[in-house]
Amino acid sequence: MPPSEPESARWFREHVLPHEPMVRGWLRGRLTSESDVDDVVQEAYVRLLRARERQPIDAPKALLFTIVRNLARDHCRHRDVLPLEPLAEEGESAVFTEEAGPPETVAHRQELELLTAAIQSLPDRCRQIFTLRKVYGLPQAEIARQLGLSENTVSAQLTIGVRKCIAFLDRCRREREGRWP
Repeated sequence: MPPSEPESARWFREHVLPHEPMVRGWLRGRLTSESDVDDVVQEAYVRLLRARERQPIDAPKALLFTIVRNLARDHCRHRDVLPLEPLAEEGESAVFTEEAGPPETVAHRQELELLTAAIQSLPDRCRQIFTLRKVYGLPQAEIARQLGLSENTVSAQLTIGVRKCIAFLDRCRREREGRWP
């Protein structure tokens, strides 16, 4: 082991790790999934340790929170800039049919946006599998083959995705009605 490793590990344990619960709590209020929180925390640690390799850090807590804030902002910006995938082959044309009046069209559009938000809130792998199966209609065996996963994993991720979407929609309904669990 290089001589700097034990000192670096001690520094990290003493000056950075005590702030992790506060960092995670702050991130949970801003990001949509626990996997996003994990990703930001991990990337923040990497950047903080790289910065320490270049020069001493006088205020590790302040730098950690600055890095986390910037990463969270980038993550949200990236999520907001990416185009949402269409929910059907025909896209939004099915929303605007000749038979639907303005109230029905608005209601349908709001439901579509809410469903899209529910799907977007899923963890990355779960969202990918859910979208391939429920939106594009690929069979589970094909999804498993394309992603290099077992069919059991695909099935489990679909179950998780459906449950999380139902929970998301239920939370939105309760919030709209002014009720909490």
